[in-house]
Amino acid sequence: MDDTQWERLEEADYLFRKMVRRFVKERDRVSVEGIALPGMLILQKIIAGGEQRLGDLAEQLDFTSGAITALSDKLEAGGYTLRRRKEDDRRTVLLDITAKGREMVERNGSIGARCITLLFEGFTDKELEQQSRFYERIIGNLEGFSDTLLKLAQYNAEIPVLKDPGQKPRTGANKKYLSY
Repeated sequence: MDDTQWERLEEADYLFRKMVRRFVKERDRVSVEGIALPGMLILQKIIAGGEQRLGDLAEQLDFTSGAITALSDKLEAGGYTLRRRKEDDRRTVLLDITAKGREMVERNGSIGARCITLLFEGFTDKELEQQSRFYERIIGNLEGFSDTLLKLAQYNAEIPVLKDPGQKPRTGANKKYLSY
């Protein structure tokens, strides 16, 4: 890999991480009647599919179990949902929407659609198709991401460090983009 290609990879990595951080920061600033946008997603999933298992919601929305529990706590405290244990399996927790929750989603239904249009405003249909393909490729590239890096870290830990102060770094990393 030449230096130019490496710089392009670093820039793409930097911009991708910057985009994700900015999206999360902006999304988390939005509260609709005391409910964060991820809570609105939960309510919409329940409206679309009926009562939901917390584990299924976490998986479908790509939330951690802790995040889904915290969001469910807030939704229930606000009177928007009800939690109950499944009768034949007490370990399974189900979440259902209340009339108050349905009314709130109906009142604010335009927010979810506007969220999407704000993100992708100005892109042509062809550009949106390309983005979808790029995102699918990145998602595919993330399969085994942590395992691969953990194995590399383990491998690197077994390699003796050279003490030559003039030695170049192994990656040729450009510090401009490295800000994990």
